[in-house]
Amino acid sequence: MTERGRLRSRFTFEFGGRILATTAGGLLMVVLARLLGPEDYGLLFLAIAVFGVLGVASKLGIAKSCARYVAEYKESDPAQLPHILRVALLFNVGAVVTVCVALLIGHRHLAAFLDEPSLTPLLLLGLGYLVFEALATFARLVLQGLEEIELAATVHVTNRITRLIFVVGFAVLGFGALGALVGYIMSFAISSLLGLWLVYRYCLRGIEPATSVESGLKRRIGEYTVPLTATSTANVLDKQIDTVLVGLFLSPIAVSAYVLSKQIVEFLEAPVSALGFTLSPTFAAQKADGNTDRAARLYETALTHALLLYVPAAAGLVLVAEPTITLVFGSDYLGAVPVLQVLSLYAILLSVTKITSNALDFLGRAKARAIVKGSTALLNVALNLVLIPLIGVVGAAIATVITYSIYTGANLYIIHRELDLRLGLVARRTGAIIGVAAVMTGTIYPMYGSIDGWPSLLGVVLFGVVVWALCSQLAGLLELPRTQINS
Repeated sequence: MTERGRLRSRFTFEFGGRILATTAGGLLMVVLARLLGPEDYGLLFLAIAVFGVLGVASKLGIAKSCARYVAEYKESDPAQLPHILRVALLFNVGAVVTVCVALLIGHRHLAAFLDEPSLTPLLLLGLGYLVFEALATFARLVLQGLEEIELAATVHVTNRITRLIFVVGFAVLGFGALGALVGYIMSFAISSLLGLWLVYRYCLRGIEPATSVESGLKRRIGEYTVPLTATSTANVLDKQIDTVLVGLFLSPIAVSAYVLSKQIVEFLEAPVSALGFTLSPTFAAQKADGNTDRAARLYETALTHALLLYVPAAAGLVLVAEPTITLVFGSDYLGAVPVLQVLSLYAILLSVTKITSNALDFLGRAKARAIVKGSTALLNVALNLVLIPLIGVVGAAIATVITYSIYTGANLYIIHRELDLRLGLVARRTGAIIGVAAVMTGTIYPMYGSIDGWPSLLGVVLFGVVVWALCSQLAGLLELPRTQINS
């Protein structure tokens, strides 16, 4: 099979897996919001945000470092792969155990600091969450490094489908936020065991390990975790600490409005997430083979299509945010409307970084990305500390958009330095995409006032999609996949 065919096959499988996983996640989001109500929903995701912060220390970028060296050695010296995996897994287990002991000792104090006594039992259950989430992440990233995208997608889908079953099941049985968290833990346990078995069964069992680990390899794996950990820390400051601060300054109900809006944005990111996950190791392989131009053309095409999808989608989301929230989640969640409208800009930025950030890690530019991510993350925390007390939960959304804009621009600069992109061409395509979004928005705006139920909402959305497709075709933007991949 040609390289193009392999990429298409991997992307198709990963994309299909993401669609299944995202559909399951979307159903979970809707059902759980209605079953728990704003108070318990906010409490559950406040606990998960805390676990996300602690997860930085329990993972330490070890899985990504392992994936990077797996991708590097799988062709040049596959006999080192068992040693790489053994060293990385031992590092990861040590980190998880350390964090779990700290949480066991301090979970009551943490709940008291957040002024939420109801968090105490949820934080205690976090021990299981941290263990199995770390192992599931490790297995999936190792499979990515081996370019076993189909197997990695299988692990991801398994996690999301079992999560839907267990979390909704416990919530329906009346166990509330506590039962829902148990469902999360069970889904991570199943997917982590499956992932680790797949790593062994399909990627290691037939490999004869070298008699000893290559000199300096342990050190390099450990050293590369440092910038990756810095990036992960900054990523958590961007994506989790704001939720914790909303809970600290405001209430679980405000947390539910903020989390729900971010979940909707992340729900929309399935296609570009699949593309970024699939292409990341390919960029590194192309550059290692001396095909920098090929890698650059591949990135330009991926970036253009991400923008073509998400710029118009974000514009439409601003218009239909209120009726969508009301119809899907209920009027109790109307506080999420202004947050979602602000975060529509975040959806565009996130689509760009999904293509770019993982690619930089595989290209060996994790240190540069970590510096930028750390700086913008600290700025995000500072802005949250100012804006949340000043203007409420919308302030957290504004802080996210400001800091993520800086981070996205820096990512584009770094990858341009690495691949020498054709900036003029990318700028022209981006301008055309903005024009398409403007025409689409102007066309559907007069229909906004007529939305009074599901039929009218779906009608407006479908009409917007038709206008988008026609304008994109007229602008020549939908022809890019064929012309660029063949070039």
